[in-house]
Amino acid sequence: MTTHNSRTALSEVASLSVSPFLSEATTDRTFELPVGLYVATVGSYLGFLGLMALTFMTGELILPMVVFVFYIAMAFGVPAVWARMNPNTNSRSLSWQQFKSRGIQTGSGWLSADSATAQVLTLPILILLWGVAGVIIAASV
Repeated sequence: MTTHNSRTALSEVASLSVSPFLSEATTDRTFELPVGLYVATVGSYLGFLGLMALTFMTGELILPMVVFVFYIAMAFGVPAVWARMNPNTNSRSLSWQQFKSRGIQTGSGWLSADSATAQVLTLPILILLWGVAGVIIAASV
């Protein structure tokens, strides 16, 4: 069934193998997208909140708006800090020129820069347009 192994026998076996966690690993913590796409995404989310704050702001909405802005800042700030954490890596986001010329590899396959930009910015822009529509409706009634 089972056998007892002494501590010295285990230490001999352990010294023969190298732990994969101790070897130098290459870690890529970026999504390789240019910083401009992140700025546009955050800008459209904050634009939506600003539009809602200017249109519908009351004293009761100050705290929720602060929480929303804090949440958006953390949602994009924590990954930005995570990408710069140790271990130091050579992985960096693509520049606009590299992004436009090479495109990007995604989980579903290779995408051109235009397709990747459309995928990244569709939801934030739709949310901003939803806010504009809500403001137009509120102003017309």
